[in-house]
Amino acid sequence: MKVAGIILIIIGIAMLVFRSIHFTQEKKVIDLGPVEVNKKEHKTIGWPMYAGGIAVVAGVVMVLADRKRS
Repeated sequence: MKVAGIILIIIGIAMLVFRSIHFTQEKKVIDLGPVEVNKKEHKTIGWPMYAGGIAVVAGVVMVLADRKRS
């Protein structure tokens, strides 16, 4: 439980620092034998700032609960 709490804390801090992830996805539009047409789509995955805070708090609670139990 302690390890899961530490992982949650790290993920939560990363979510607070990096507000979103940007990436490019390439899709095949037309494929006519040797001729191929591709389209690049730019996508963004974002999350609210409070989600990172909730993850940090949950991780701290898990670490503290494991400490009391041991």
